[in-house]
Amino acid sequence: MTGYEPVPSPDATTVFPYHELTPPETADVYQARPAVSRHLPRTPLVRSEPLSREFNADVYLKREDTLPTGAFKVRGGIALVSDLDREFHDPGLIAASTGNHGQSVAYAGRTFDIPVTIVVPNEANPSKVTAMEQLGADVLFHGDDFDEAREHAEALAAEAGYRYVHSANEPTLIAGVGSAGLEVVEDCPDIDYLFCPVGGGSSAAGYCLTVGALTDTTVVGAQSEAAPAMYRAWAEGDLEPHDRMETFAEGVATRVPFALTTELLRNRLDDFRLVSEASLRQGIRDMYTAERIPMEGACAASLAAMRQFADELEGETVVFPISGRNIAPDKLEAILDEDA
Repeated sequence: MTGYEPVPSPDATTVFPYHELTPPETADVYQARPAVSRHLPRTPLVRSEPLSREFNADVYLKREDTLPTGAFKVRGGIALVSDLDREFHDPGLIAASTGNHGQSVAYAGRTFDIPVTIVVPNEANPSKVTAMEQLGADVLFHGDDFDEAREHAEALAAEAGYRYVHSANEPTLIAGVGSAGLEVVEDCPDIDYLFCPVGGGSSAAGYCLTVGALTDTTVVGAQSEAAPAMYRAWAEGDLEPHDRMETFAEGVATRVPFALTTELLRNRLDDFRLVSEASLRQGIRDMYTAERIPMEGACAASLAAMRQFADELEGETVVFPISGRNIAPDKLEAILDEDA
């Protein structure tokens, strides 16, 4: 099979003719849910006593870290690959990732017996690389950061005819991720606030399409001030790559905002906060100490944003997704030692 030629892209990433850039709706989340439910367990929504005391509120953790890959993204991979065009079953899938998106695609590829190639940055989280390989993916190293890995994956997709699984410009992927929000609404429909990290924006978009659309919840996004590409896109509509990307949290480490999720978040996200790198490290320490949860830096952005809202949260019901647990052991140890 020969490769596809890229088509004009609204952002600085490559898209191909099979990429649909119309944002999904809430109905699409319901349509994606059966495939997700067949292949993945429902994740629990549990009250956090330490955070409830801290905020004088009812704080619930959506434990996406209990999914088989340890992160929320596998919902999107399952939804997308369950509906994959037959022409891509032999050439297989290719994606670029710092870890969790790659594990998602690898898990879905193994589930549906489709070959997977993942391109990762040279300094990718070793534990995430090992997990992708254990799921059967062929892992290629390229570049100094996610965006250089992404560009290489896009070039390989064009040359070899792989189905390029974009990390955000995929309506079915976003709809699959949104299945977490349907579970939240069913378990706790009377929510006042939900806080969600934003890297590429698929998780926040999914919660906007569900919790935000189906309830009166205020949905708040959070991103590191050291990698504010999506924040600027949300605030200004600017899809140009950002010149700053210095965060240690690989889950939000991108210079390039994505068109599909940016459109969704600009239309539906209630608020968006930038948080400091120090607050991410503090959040990781606090959650490990209080809950024994090895939370990723990206996930800690939500807790940091909650602390910016502390006065407003008193007496409210708050949901905080634990979006991923796949922090590198040496990074976790170093962050915990900072407070020793």
